[in-house]
Amino acid sequence: MDVKLHSYPDLAFVDIETTGSNFERDRITEIGIKTLASHEIHVWERLINPQVFIPQNIQKLTGIVPSMVESQPCFSEIAEELAKELQGKIFVAHNARFDYGFIKASFKRIGIDFKPKVLCTVKLSRLLFPEQPRHNLDTIISAHRLKVSARHRALGDADLLLQFWRVCESQVGFDKLNQAINQLIGNPSLPPNIDQHAVDLIPDGPGCYIFYGDNKTPLYIGKSISLRSRVMGHFQGALTQRKEMKLSLQVRDIDWIETTGELGALILESKLIKERMPVMNIKLRKSKDLCAWRLEEDASGVLVPQLVTHHHLAPGLQANLYGLFYSKREAHAYLKAIAKKHRLCEALLGLEKRLDGKSCFGYQVKQCEGACINLKPVAMHNLQLRTVMELFKVQVWPYSGAIAIKEGDEMIVVDRWCYLGTAINHDELHELAEFGEGEFDLDIYKILKKALAGAYKNKVIEL
Repeated sequence: MDVKLHSYPDLAFVDIETTGSNFERDRITEIGIKTLASHEIHVWERLINPQVFIPQNIQKLTGIVPSMVESQPCFSEIAEELAKELQGKIFVAHNARFDYGFIKASFKRIGIDFKPKVLCTVKLSRLLFPEQPRHNLDTIISAHRLKVSARHRALGDADLLLQFWRVCESQVGFDKLNQAINQLIGNPSLPPNIDQHAVDLIPDGPGCYIFYGDNKTPLYIGKSISLRSRVMGHFQGALTQRKEMKLSLQVRDIDWIETTGELGALILESKLIKERMPVMNIKLRKSKDLCAWRLEEDASGVLVPQLVTHHHLAPGLQANLYGLFYSKREAHAYLKAIAKKHRLCEALLGLEKRLDGKSCFGYQVKQCEGACINLKPVAMHNLQLRTVMELFKVQVWPYSGAIAIKEGDEMIVVDRWCYLGTAINHDELHELAEFGEGEFDLDIYKILKKALAGAYKNKVIEL
């Protein structure tokens, strides 16, 4: 709804203090509001008992100590009064997602759905004063010579927002400020440093997206078959999920790379994460210590797993490989887990020292069926081990050479589970098949194995 000519809607300049940044775990300790309505100012301020501990660093920053809030009402006791104070007003805050997110979460815990129009003064500053290098509150205070009364206290910071509003009125004028309100209040879910135009440029087809922080540092890389929708999903999720809020507050720019389908997006995501190492991606990281188990019989006929390290590993070519692990530690943890689950003998598996005529420790605690002392036939133990390990067998490359997987108008070229590249014509296709080099990657192996056993099974061209 557009603002009426020559009048602003009622504006509530809001700031809060909290016990931390996690709106699921932390709580509000103070709310300060300065409302501008019909050219008059109304002040509302409350200390709130958070009913959780206030960390020392927060106490030092805000000056709010436990003794100040222990006798104050909790949020549920002031919720009705607060709702009335904010009703019908535009919710104005700096980094509004933080203040709005905390208050929305607090209302939600007591069954109130809080959905005001939201105006972020970071976005307002970026829109009206694009020449400023930064738009945090301290920069705005310095750039516009605002008068600080109580920094890091709710009402003091709310007053700074009102002062900044007055600066905007005097420097850009009524019409331009009105236009800015109408442009910004429709996008409460966007991060403060991202505008709607940037999001509108993102296609809604398949591909990968990259979120950047300060100095073009990669924060997060993801993939989707609907890029724009997925990106907006991150921002909307920031109002209810701590991880998404953390990401949204840091993101400064977005880039994307289109693909012709889901398989291309999955492979590209895996490669980009390993190349750029974004700080908030914890999966799909590159491993230099890839290893697998190989089953070999010893002199007594016992089937013993032998660890094959990356120096001797050739996945896709070796027939007797099981598991594929990122580290020796992960490989041993897996072997111990299946031994415990299936009551296999850890001594026969090589996980503990084997002593002739003596049982393993697992037998003593009834976690081994006694193959170590011949109470269970070795052949039965071998069969059980092979059966369990078969579920994790590394598949040998099923083709005689390289293949192309047709996806849209592109062809994904693969050989021995290694991605060689993507071709858009037959010349590129044959060049990649003949001269392309690829490094085995466990994540891409898993992607390709699933794809070739499913939806892409009939889209293979053998080269």
